[in-house]
Amino acid sequence: MAVADIIEHKLTQALAPQRLKIVDDSEKHKGHAGYREGGETHFNVEIVSAAFAGQSRVARQRRVYEILAAELADRVHALQLKTLTPEEDGR
Repeated sequence: MAVADIIEHKLTQALAPQRLKIVDDSEKHKGHAGYREGGETHFNVEIVSAAFAGQSRVARQRRVYEILAAELADRVHALQLKTLTPEEDGR
């Protein structure tokens, strides 16, 4: 299973997001730390979930890191996160 698919599955199961966008940005980091051939090392994740209500930005990001701990310990080098509640989402 692709790393992006694993990320999508885990975040969907844990946070029931209203919107989830995952972009593999690995090619932008070619030649930098953590890059591996084949990509799947650097991701940009945007997630909108009611589960973030009442949490600070730091607490939200820590929650995502906890959910994806196994991936961060193995294949994923970096996550760029945007974590919003449905009320904060301007869509």
